[in-house]
Amino acid sequence: MKIGLVSPYDYAYPGGVMAHIFHLSQHLVAAGHEIKIIAPLTSPPAILDKGFIRLGRSFSVPTGGSVARISLSVWLEPRIKRLLAEEQFDVIHLHEPLAPVIPLYILRLSDAVNVGTFHAFHGSGRVYWASKYMLRRWHSRLDGCIAVSTPALSMVSRHFPGDYRVIPNGIEFSRFATPARPLTDFQDGKLNILFVGRLEKRKGLKYLLGAYSKLKWRHPNTRLIVVGPGNPEPEVFRFIAERNLEDVVLVGGVSYEDLPRYYQAADIFCSPATGKESFGIVLLEAMASGKPIVATSIEGYSSVMSHGEEGLLVPPRSEEALQVALETLISDPALREEMGARGASKAPRYDWERVTAQIIDYYTYLLERRSAGQSADLAEPREDLILP
Repeated sequence: MKIGLVSPYDYAYPGGVMAHIFHLSQHLVAAGHEIKIIAPLTSPPAILDKGFIRLGRSFSVPTGGSVARISLSVWLEPRIKRLLAEEQFDVIHLHEPLAPVIPLYILRLSDAVNVGTFHAFHGSGRVYWASKYMLRRWHSRLDGCIAVSTPALSMVSRHFPGDYRVIPNGIEFSRFATPARPLTDFQDGKLNILFVGRLEKRKGLKYLLGAYSKLKWRHPNTRLIVVGPGNPEPEVFRFIAERNLEDVVLVGGVSYEDLPRYYQAADIFCSPATGKESFGIVLLEAMASGKPIVATSIEGYSSVMSHGEEGLLVPPRSEEALQVALETLISDPALREEMGARGASKAPRYDWERVTAQIIDYYTYLLERRSAGQSADLAEPREDLILP
């Protein structure tokens, strides 16, 4: 098959959707398919991946407690029309297919089998609610719909009913499960608590710092390692200074190649996100590394792990609950080992090879349905679809 993977987000910036597209493309190529990635790009890296097609530049737009870098160009339609005519894709797979503006133009013009993957979970779904009447006709252009989790499905289907398949995000299981070169700085006998995530407010780092400041007095032989791109909020530095917190290591962003080294240096993994997570990639990476987890009981995380099995789930925004859960694992090495082993046995279900096989099966089903004429009415572009 010739497949176009479409993202509304800037290809050069790290994020869950772009990571998903990158890994999916790698495994689709390994399975023998021809892949092109289509996305905006503002600052090209020194080397662009083969098969990448740049569509416009991106602009920063606040959304869902984060910042989305998307193209807002209304002049892309002629170029997209030429691109689709030249490439003749069998399948166009749009990620966040109702996001402006590239996916909407492609949906309007594509006569390939159009597949949409919905990644986001914003709790109340206000964005979908506000725009659903304008977007329903674009949603009807999708031949198939995927949600990455049950929370993502519940939100999108509430506003755009239809037949969805839940196909999860994937991880490179062997990368995180295979022993990596140790980080000697963290092998001094201290118990390491690891946080991995973009340094955004919704990731809840300040609540973890609050919990750590309390348990550090009772367990002085502990260390908190913070890994992730972005700039910490000013109150993070103020908090560390005011409480004279020791053994907090702000690593910053690390390469994907080095990331397993940090997971494997950890004794406990902690993700205190406050919400708006549709999935738990970092939880799965920790599980693949055999680490017990303390995480918040938000819907995206609860869909990946179970309380008392792979780790402990606590209410969001609660320093006290985080402290109690972390101290439970700090004080019980046998429990840490048991929970880590359970996570390591569960994580292979989410290996990218398995996830890609599910996606290929769905492509094949949709192509066969198209060839049988069951969705021919969705195949032709409609001139009445005017972009808002």
